[in-house]
Amino acid sequence: MARSNEINLNECKMVVPLNTWVLISNFKLAYNLLRRPDGTFNRHLAEFLDRKVPANANPVDGVFSFDVLIDRATSLLSRIYRPAAAEEPQLNVAELEKPVTAEVVPVIISFMVEAFLIPRLTAPSTTLYVGDCQKDSKVHIYLAGDSSGGNIVHHVALRAMESGIDVLGNILLNPMFGGQERTESEERLDGKYFVTLRDRDWYWRAYLPEGKDRDHHACNPFGPNGRSLEGIKLPKSLVVVAGLDLIQDWQLAYVEGLKKAGQEVKLLYMEHATIGFYLLPNNHHFHTVMDEISKFVEEVFQLVAGSGCVLACIQSPGFDEAVVPLEYFDYVLEDY
Repeated sequence: MARSNEINLNECKMVVPLNTWVLISNFKLAYNLLRRPDGTFNRHLAEFLDRKVPANANPVDGVFSFDVLIDRATSLLSRIYRPAAAEEPQLNVAELEKPVTAEVVPVIISFMVEAFLIPRLTAPSTTLYVGDCQKDSKVHIYLAGDSSGGNIVHHVALRAMESGIDVLGNILLNPMFGGQERTESEERLDGKYFVTLRDRDWYWRAYLPEGKDRDHHACNPFGPNGRSLEGIKLPKSLVVVAGLDLIQDWQLAYVEGLKKAGQEVKLLYMEHATIGFYLLPNNHHFHTVMDEISKFVEEVFQLVAGSGCVLACIQSPGFDEAVVPLEYFDYVLEDY
């Protein structure tokens, strides 16, 4: 068994840059420490291990950031990022919070999720953030999520359609779809490239309602308990699949499910990519995906006329301000 683990570690190092391997390995170690056998999560330890990155009133790589208190009782903060003009002097928080006057105002709203451990993100209240944006101007909304955030994008988009909120596009990066049946890729890649079936099964047992299995629609949207999309027009979707992700078969099945339901979907299959390849801008897969996201947003945006753009990002752990390069925002916003 030790030799098997050693081989898997070497395989990981061969397909990802060393700093990415260290980063993802650290995340995996942290997750193993935080998960309890009974399906609970050690939030006290998670809070201790969580990296706190301060906001930057001084621009870093052309971007300001500041925090806004949303709920004092729970100390819930929202971090705001704003591009800085080259000639703009250092601003205080009050000046940073003034409305932006540009005709097109790109906004990225990021929801941080702990691998489904905050299931309320799929509740109707999720759309209130973007609902409030529509009071004074026309807003064009995109939803984006990686890992479990990709699943949430699908279900939030469904709720948005029911609520009369127009979403222009869905962006799903390595969505964490699954099901009861074991697929070929799950058996072939189990334990390789950072992820095991045991890991994935633990998350689903922790998240799903008691007595439900992985054919629950949250996990398997086109499975036996999935919701029919008859009469529903979902936003155009961009689905990014890594060829070394053990659940790629489920991700590809999701793409086929959308096609069979008459939905518009674009697949970007990265044959030699692992999970988390987009965490750092140190590989060609990262730049390919960011170019595709930028192109996807631009293509869909050009089909409509309006004065605003919102990109709501629903992200799993590790894809946060401590890690995400500012180039990510540059790629998405550079055309607006």
